[in-house]
Amino acid sequence: MSEDKQEKIKKLLEMQKKFIALDREQGVEASEYFAPDDDSEIAGFREEYRDLAMDIVDLAHNEKGSKK
Repeated sequence: MSEDKQEKIKKLLEMQKKFIALDREQGVEASEYFAPDDDSEIAGFREEYRDLAMDIVDLAHNEKGSKK
């Protein structure tokens, strides 16, 4: 597994832990998750998480020589 892929997986897991902790502490409404205010703790979270996940998928396909 490439170092880049490992770092992205590590970041993804850190984001998951942070989100779960935030949800347990104060709850996260669906409206906040899908359309957070600019000053929200999770502003940009969904997009960053999606981009990281897709990068990991792309890296995995490249490693195996497969296509999406």
